[in-house]
Amino acid sequence: MENFFACPYGERPENLSPATRELARRVLTGEWGRWLKDTPYLLVENPEEFKKLSKVQQQAYAIGLIARKAPIRLTEGEYLAGASTIEGARRHYIPVCLPENQYMAPNSKKFFSESTSHLTMGFEKALKIGYKGLREEIWQSQNVHNADLGDPERESKLEFLKALEDCVEAATLWHSRYLEALTQRIETSLGPVQARYREIYENLKNVPENPPQNFKEAVQALWFLFDFQRLCGNWPGIGRIDKMLGGFLQKDLHAGKITVEEAREYLAHFWIKGAEWVTGTNEDMLRDSGDGQNYQNIILSGVDEDGNDVTNLVTYLVLDVVEELGISDFPISVRLSRESDPKLMRRVAEVMKLGGGILAIYNEPLVLESLTGFGYDLKEARNFANDGCWEIQVPGKTCFRYDGYDLLRILQQQVLKMHERGPSTLAYQSFDELFEAYSQAAGEYLQVHVFDGAREAVGHGYVALLASLMTEDCIGRAKNYWSGGAKYSVYSPHPGGMPDVANSLHAINQLVFKQRQISLNELVDRMKSNWEGSEPLRQALHNKITYYGNDDPEADAMMKRVYDDYTDHVAAYHSPEGYLHPAGISTFGRQIKWAPMRMATPDGHHAGEVLSHNIDPTPGTDLKGATAVIKSYAKLDLKKLPGGTALTVKLMPSVLKGEEGTEALINLMQGFLALGGLFLQPDILDAEALLEAQKHPERYESLSVRVSG
Repeated sequence: MENFFACPYGERPENLSPATRELARRVLTGEWGRWLKDTPYLLVENPEEFKKLSKVQQQAYAIGLIARKAPIRLTEGEYLAGASTIEGARRHYIPVCLPENQYMAPNSKKFFSESTSHLTMGFEKALKIGYKGLREEIWQSQNVHNADLGDPERESKLEFLKALEDCVEAATLWHSRYLEALTQRIETSLGPVQARYREIYENLKNVPENPPQNFKEAVQALWFLFDFQRLCGNWPGIGRIDKMLGGFLQKDLHAGKITVEEAREYLAHFWIKGAEWVTGTNEDMLRDSGDGQNYQNIILSGVDEDGNDVTNLVTYLVLDVVEELGISDFPISVRLSRESDPKLMRRVAEVMKLGGGILAIYNEPLVLESLTGFGYDLKEARNFANDGCWEIQVPGKTCFRYDGYDLLRILQQQVLKMHERGPSTLAYQSFDELFEAYSQAAGEYLQVHVFDGAREAVGHGYVALLASLMTEDCIGRAKNYWSGGAKYSVYSPHPGGMPDVANSLHAINQLVFKQRQISLNELVDRMKSNWEGSEPLRQALHNKITYYGNDDPEADAMMKRVYDDYTDHVAAYHSPEGYLHPAGISTFGRQIKWAPMRMATPDGHHAGEVLSHNIDPTPGTDLKGATAVIKSYAKLDLKKLPGGTALTVKLMPSVLKGEEGTEALINLMQGFLALGGLFLQPDILDAEALLEAQKHPERYESLSVRVSG
């Protein structure tokens, strides 16, 4: 029998028990995910009464309905209880539907409310105080706001707090249903099966109502807190799992209550549970393993609020689990610095070289410098995590939005006027004049479509009760997550196409203003015709000019000029509403959607081509390898991006083989940190293996590739 977890890029160890590996195989081939089809959504029980409720009350009712009616799933052999068992939640909706809407398409307004993502919730705080502590916070806030008779929003605030209280009670009800189901399993089973159910019951009975007392309870509590959120449609990141669980494990190991092998098994089952939405079917490939699956990100290592390194045994056990099972449903980012333990750096490289895009790295000191320079308190900055992909935020305290837009279209339509019919009549007399026109157009777009849009977004009507429950200061302020309740309300601009703009301007500057081989109007007219009859010119532009990503001084200086123009525009704006606007750069795959709307580019691309991803070089222009790409990227002052950006470098597995390959990857990461990179996601790509996977998918069921996020 072939090894299901075999990797085309290297050998995976086998430290976990055969039973755990078999459960992982079953889950990754879709056993649990296909089970979702039996419960696509829940129906509102009394529609006419439901429609009379406010939006806040409706959502509280929906969460209570889910807690009462969602199917309970317990699988023999698993170590943890709790399962997200409704298909609508996997589609990122609160999976509750009015009867008259049940036959509408899933991506329509079938569900009464959207859910919440792009946040890392306050799981660390919830572990420390439990639902009991959250309940007490709600009661304290109710007393404060009930006494404030002069507040015109008093009644709506009290209604909101009552809804939060109802959500805690719903979560408690869901918990009690699992205890009842476990009791039945204990009564109807024998031997090792009964012993396992009894152990799950003991680990679950006191948490997450109360703070966990040991490692097993902590793992169970964290899963239960997280999975109730996703059962209700939310897609949160988990955050710093080793920081949350490491102390429990250290204490239990010291007391002899657990072995390292047992702890590894428990973490493996946490990872297996995280793949519960995998269906293994072709129509759901985009929702299955890989590419920031459901935004449930994990952060490892780094310093705590006091500057102490949190790296511990949990850090390494998580890497063990990922190395062995290859589960990519929890994308992992490791916080590293030039002072990181060489042992950790080596372990990251060993797991990373197996491919799948599961591991990425943050340059922790640069991120901290960026966040504190932006205005975050150092202690809170030190606890940074990511949201759904790699955008940076303070976990459990941030309401996050971002606005993605296309800089290349701004250049093409507003500056070069490529959408206008007839011969071009541009009158730019110098490159500086052209660049100033671009800068003005990009700045105006940012103001109108992002900053002014943030004003309109405040209190836009969305309700997010469970996100509010797990985000400071929503309870204290008695305000919804989306309406200014969070300690930090962030609306981050995220342009894409920046490398394409830089390459376009660089080509124009070289050909039109420096070499004077062609007028700007003639060049634009040829691009309007999509280079028809101008193939020699297109080839020359495409192949004879060196662009961003090759450590070329002129090309990289143009990229820096475009980058500085954007970040300076953002830094100059201060929101009167108190919104924070940290600059970020991303596409997250939008470059594919933008392609049909883009015209030909001055660097020799045809209309409709898919161009740069995030801040990566435009495809086909990076000719000198990963080190040159990193050197070009690191010439940007990345401290000016507190919203973050990602650099993806593609590496052939053949260069990473053996000890020499591990050392090469370590050196690449160290160079990235030394040069001042921000976030690096290596993608280990072997064309031959990918082609074989297309021909024989049954042999490569656990293969994944990091595409975005």
